[in-house]
Amino acid sequence: MLWKLWICLFFGWIALSLTVSPAQAQKEKSPSLKPEAAPAEKIDEEICFGCHSEIESLKTKGKHAKAVPCGDCHSNLKAHLEDTGKNPVTRLGPENCGACHQEQYQTYMTANLKSRAKLEKSTTTSRSPTFDKLMAPHPFTREHAEPRSHAFMLIDYLIVDRAYGGRFQLKDWTYIDKKGKLWDVVADKGKELPQTAKAGNTVCMTCKTSDHVLKWSYLGDPNPATHLKRGLNPEAVEMARNHVQRPMGCIHCHDPHAGKPRVIRDALIEAVVDRGGGTYPYDPKKSKEITVEKIIFKRDGKDFRAIGILSKPDSNLMCAQCHVEYNCNPGFNPQTGAAIGMDNRLTNYFPWVNAFDLQKRYERVGFKDFRHAVTGAALTKIQHPEVETNWGSKHERAGVECKDCHMPRVKLGKGKEYTFHGQRSARYMLKDTCVRCHPEWTAEEAEYQVDAIQNYVRGKMRKAEFWLGELINTFIRAKDLGVGEEILKKARNEHDRAHILWEWWTAENSDGFHNPQAARQSLTESIIASQKGVEILNKAIGQKTAAK
Repeated sequence: MLWKLWICLFFGWIALSLTVSPAQAQKEKSPSLKPEAAPAEKIDEEICFGCHSEIESLKTKGKHAKAVPCGDCHSNLKAHLEDTGKNPVTRLGPENCGACHQEQYQTYMTANLKSRAKLEKSTTTSRSPTFDKLMAPHPFTREHAEPRSHAFMLIDYLIVDRAYGGRFQLKDWTYIDKKGKLWDVVADKGKELPQTAKAGNTVCMTCKTSDHVLKWSYLGDPNPATHLKRGLNPEAVEMARNHVQRPMGCIHCHDPHAGKPRVIRDALIEAVVDRGGGTYPYDPKKSKEITVEKIIFKRDGKDFRAIGILSKPDSNLMCAQCHVEYNCNPGFNPQTGAAIGMDNRLTNYFPWVNAFDLQKRYERVGFKDFRHAVTGAALTKIQHPEVETNWGSKHERAGVECKDCHMPRVKLGKGKEYTFHGQRSARYMLKDTCVRCHPEWTAEEAEYQVDAIQNYVRGKMRKAEFWLGELINTFIRAKDLGVGEEILKKARNEHDRAHILWEWWTAENSDGFHNPQAARQSLTESIIASQKGVEILNKAIGQKTAAK
């Protein structure tokens, strides 16, 4: 019998030695994780530089100067030289860069299956239980889900119930973990579904993909050189169906010519350079250390699009292309009541301020997103202000960047180090993130610290929600009793402030961890503003009932 035991152990050892991790298995079975370089078309680059001088200044001084010839990323070059009306084909997808930067590409395209998909923020167990009441009638009440990693960002944008009336859906539910080309995963069902909205627009898409970059004019202004522009449906549907396929690519943050860190998001360039806000608006010293050089590309002799080259790598700024509060939709001027449509540049706008200054900034530029269904207060729909939240935090002042917690340096087995590009929460990589800076902690102790902060902030979020709900309920009673418009207007002003200081933290995706001090202050001030509004209304209600 003993020989049988030895045979079982032997074959068990062989099976164990052949076992691979889930990530390794996914690499082997998924062709999308094995990018191959396209055949390069050889051409004299000096000929290219004769017309593209802005490219010459980038490429001849950069890391890609000799290593990456034009033909590695562009094809149809000879035909273009013979007839400039025939544009070259530019390979914009991340798989092109992945042919050389394989580890970065593989981690970018690997799903984090521990992070749940389709998790609504407005449920009793999630971030904002009374979201639908506080946000009515905004389209986000149709679906407002927790984000997934960048590999899914374009897919999730198309299929969310608030964007396109439900016409775009996964081919079936088994595609929920599929990523890559959009139309390999998503289908146009050709009909709208009940309890959906059509809030999607072309500006939204400029964060979700890089496929637009050569066809999108600066800030999406109408331009004779392209038919893409700021627009709602049907422009957004046309852009999705005919011009985009892949999620945000490497070229969003890495200049393919210079090999330098860059940004392409036009509203960020406008905020930092054109308006002079600087890279760190509340830290002039840091803004001088880290700068953005705006480079303009012309078409038909006129300014067309722009990129921003960073003076030094800074992932806080690169992530600020999307992880900020921004406006990408029509609204109205709260002072005049006039509608603001997609023809106005305010529909592609970064306020570039923190939670405490946001109300004043939107007052100054004259923009609000919607009016609350009950109070009629002019309110702001906040997006995902992770970068502004991080400003001034303990970690930011210590020099910690977004990449240190979400894209850390990791080792490839016992070999070289590379930057992990899966953009997942530090909670899933504690040894490579928190413990690296706090070696006195175990991974379990680090998670305990994170939980403590987030649990505390969630408690404050619930209290802020409760008092906003009380303000809305009290407003109903006051209006029913005939309280005058002058008093109601004062209550609406408090509603506006209380709303911003609360919703910032439901839109920001760290549950306060990025800046717990600011979270507490903001949510506390939200509660105070709501209570002040309730007090104003209750006093008027008391006077009304006493008069009767």
